[in-house]
Amino acid sequence: MRLDFELLRRDPDVEGLGLEASDAADRLILDEAAEAVASAGPGGVLVLDDAYGALALGATALGATGVRVHQDLATGERALARNAGRLGFTGELVPLSIPLAPGLLGHARVVLMRLPRSLDRLDELAGLVAGHAASDVRIFAGGRLKHMTLAMNEVLGAWFGRVDVSHARQKSRVLIASEPRAHRQPAAPAWPRVQHDAALDLEVAAHGGVFAGSSVDIGTRLLLAALHDGEAVPDAATAVDLACGTGVVAAWLARARPGLAVTATDRSASAAASARATAAANGVADRVTVTQADGLELLPAASERLIVLNPPFHSDAALHTGIAEHLFADAARVLAPGGELWCVWNSPLRYRPALERIVGPTRQIARDPKFTVTASRRAG
Repeated sequence: MRLDFELLRRDPDVEGLGLEASDAADRLILDEAAEAVASAGPGGVLVLDDAYGALALGATALGATGVRVHQDLATGERALARNAGRLGFTGELVPLSIPLAPGLLGHARVVLMRLPRSLDRLDELAGLVAGHAASDVRIFAGGRLKHMTLAMNEVLGAWFGRVDVSHARQKSRVLIASEPRAHRQPAAPAWPRVQHDAALDLEVAAHGGVFAGSSVDIGTRLLLAALHDGEAVPDAATAVDLACGTGVVAAWLARARPGLAVTATDRSASAAASARATAAANGVADRVTVTQADGLELLPAASERLIVLNPPFHSDAALHTGIAEHLFADAARVLAPGGELWCVWNSPLRYRPALERIVGPTRQIARDPKFTVTASRRAG
């Protein structure tokens, strides 16, 4: 079966000009790995962090059977499922949503993956593969040259005895790691890594690749300072930390307002796992419920009086406002009449008109040279 890359879609993720479902790096990874994929045997191919299915479906088209797939994003899982159905690959793959755990790696002889932009994410994945996959496993990890660094070779080299580099093609390259150092003892603590933030007196837990890692970004600090003043729907019994990342806002809210029950949600599996660990580390796990979901899809309309959001503004490497507007629309649906969305955003993005249009009347709460905090009220 031949894979037509042009037919792949990002749906249900944001689609638009400059947002493609696959690129030259996917095709180069598959070309470099073609021989290894063909000889991997049933269940011998594992795909990690495949954005929308190009690698998993491409490996299947090369003859792999029982391909296992782990995708961090819930939207990526759904895009793969829809692309598989659209292109006639239904039933060719094992379950599409597999947790990132040692059991996922067993018997994998070939691992295909896009190089994550985060070295921590690469380190976490490489360590899992080296420690739990077959002894002859090879990783074929590719990316666009503009996003690749020599540090990626070093991270792979810490876990594997050999790292080869492909020739560049169409501004892409592939790193091929083999000879896993099975008995290497990691110098760093196991994931998630936990760091104490003295200014907030908060423990922050993070798996590799989650935004800001185990530190707290300056936008979130401005948001928390604004929330500290107590103006954010003070009589709310529940709140939502939308696109929660490591769960810093959820944990802070639960600790600052002991009567509050908080829902934290993120489409990233590693973010959701980090948020659970952050809540537990701060003793508020009993009042913070964490879910992996696409926005607020699991919450009913008009059900919440307070939603807090630090929206992402990148889709992979592309700057795109569609991600934030999708979250604004979700918040507008879930907010009860009179409820408020408290949002921090990079000031040059000028989100206020979109918030006014999508959610409702918006007032500025705080501003510094880089970020703005606003509160948008849902009309009754």
